Amino acid sequence: METMSEQAVFPPSPEFSSRAHVPSLDAYRDLCRQAEQHPEEFFSALAEKELTWFKPWDHPFEWNPPFVKWFVGGTLNASYNCVDRHVEAGNGSKVALHWIGEPGDTRDITYAELHVMVSRFANMLKARGLKPGDRAIIYMPMVPEAVAAMLGCARLGVTHSVVFGGFSAEALKARIQDLEASAVITADGGWRRGKTLNLKGAVDDAIAAECPSVHTVIVLKRTENEITMTAGRDVWWHDLDATVTDDCPPEHLDAEHPLYVLYTSGTTGKPKGILHTTGGYLLHAVLTMKWVFDLKPDDIYWCSADIGWVTGHTYIVYGPLAAGATQIMYEGAPDFPAWDRWWQIAAQYKATIFYTSPTAIRALIKQGEHLPNAHDLSSLRLLGSVGEPINPAAWEWYHRVIGKGRCPIVDTWWQTETGGVLIAPMPGATPLKPGSGTLPMPGILAEVVDFEGKPVGVNQEGFLIIKRPWPSMMRTIWRDPARFEQNYFSRIPGIYFTGDAARRDEDGYFWILGRVDDVMNVSGHRLSTMEIESALVRHPAVAEAAVVGKPHEITGQAVCCFVTLKQGNWDNHKLGIELRQWIAHEIGSFARPEEIRFTEALPKTRSGKIMRRLLREIVTSHTVSGDVTTLEDLGVVTKLAAQHDED
Repeated sequence: METMSEQAVFPPSPEFSSRAHVPSLDAYRDLCRQAEQHPEEFFSALAEKELTWFKPWDHPFEWNPPFVKWFVGGTLNASYNCVDRHVEAGNGSKVALHWIGEPGDTRDITYAELHVMVSRFANMLKARGLKPGDRAIIYMPMVPEAVAAMLGCARLGVTHSVVFGGFSAEALKARIQDLEASAVITADGGWRRGKTLNLKGAVDDAIAAECPSVHTVIVLKRTENEITMTAGRDVWWHDLDATVTDDCPPEHLDAEHPLYVLYTSGTTGKPKGILHTTGGYLLHAVLTMKWVFDLKPDDIYWCSADIGWVTGHTYIVYGPLAAGATQIMYEGAPDFPAWDRWWQIAAQYKATIFYTSPTAIRALIKQGEHLPNAHDLSSLRLLGSVGEPINPAAWEWYHRVIGKGRCPIVDTWWQTETGGVLIAPMPGATPLKPGSGTLPMPGILAEVVDFEGKPVGVNQEGFLIIKRPWPSMMRTIWRDPARFEQNYFSRIPGIYFTGDAARRDEDGYFWILGRVDDVMNVSGHRLSTMEIESALVRHPAVAEAAVVGKPHEITGQAVCCFVTLKQGNWDNHKLGIELRQWIAHEIGSFARPEEIRFTEALPKTRSGKIMRRLLREIVTSHTVSGDVTTLEDLGVVTKLAAQHDED
């Protein structure tokens, strides 16, 4: 099968465009023109139309670089916008969630039922003394109660931080400590590939010491594995639920009230708490549901992400529910009990919109076309991709095999920090080019620049920047505004530096080329090289470590570690296995290195800085190019380039 080139262009079908929210390039350009020329009026009109406010704002926008505020003085509630207003509009009987558990149990939850779940959970938090301004950690499997927990926190003004269930106790502890959380909301366990994850055990390990802020742990019974409950602190969800009522009026919260903090990897190794507030974030979430996913009232929408990542926040919880969508939510892995699980679910529930990652797509390609072809996927009308750029070969398979050549693919570029999609096609308007995120959303002034911040030429590589604030932009790093400014606004003063490299073609389309800092993207998970290196050197055998990402057919990048050992009689094969397990324990199984290379020394400059650029070249091409004059010992690099993985 011949694969398509970058030059292939797929215009929207007239049939799709005729029913789309944005039906043409002219309509798209008109929105962009309005947003660029009159941003305050543009976003104010949309905020009035798309959200329900308790009190209108005094003025729409304040920008004191690097800090921004939107809809200043206005009050609203994210929970009210996601559930109450749909019930009040007479849509309470509409299904909000078609939920499928990995073992095969299912629940259909209407907006009216979700409203009751959310209200009762908010009352449960109240009963444990939580109030607006407090913080709660959510560490749960992909179950409807996780959604209710997020929205219940939002209802009270309790800032939540969801921690992905694959994170270790150590990673969980660091987030609890940084947030000074009062409560942890968890479950006894969750299902993954037929086995139970012991979530409560990890919580116990995390808060056994050094987490004095936690006074409450609410535990959902999911897997019924044996756990320990600490009297006074730990309480079963169902026991607490039996003591509360359905009535919980939503708090009237300032548009800039902190909705959530989500931790993401940083180049220093210490996770960054990305802070998103309420009004602007919620507006962007709803707008992109319509602009990017072309959401209609009768759609059955499915985003395959986990709520532990930002994709799950914006495109499972806040965006779809604020927009009144019916969506599919699945607890388990795509390969359990077999690799056609997703296609079986999509066919059964007649999914119309499907949003997943290139990593998942590449893994599914390997299983063969016969699996999706065995299921009726004719209900699908739109496909989406998120987490990293999708390579043209995977795009082509996704388009041909899953979409049967008739579904547009929205290849979305955005970050935890941006809150929502910034660059993506509008499927009724934008001709598609496989591998390109295409064009920015209205109001997103994106550019590709050089080191001085000057725009580069057509098809020249440079740094992707956003020149003006947008409503869902992160507000700061939790309790570290100096780091926020340094990381995102110091490279070009007053301009948001994305940390991604990109180029722009002759049609103005953006092609994202990956990270320019030392953060890897493994299966859509951002992993800090420094965080993994720090964990490695905590192992008693390791003297020094350097970590780089290497290209990987399935996950995009894989973790490759260069390790020097302390004096001793080490068995490299056994130690390699042990170090992989060590990283999985310290950070999470998704960070487990694919490759451990043992070496006598690491390539360093004369000032002692490890030259990771050379290590990246070694794992990519087994050669070294470019300037090596600052190297202290060229022989180190020569040996590494010739070396094969010893594990």
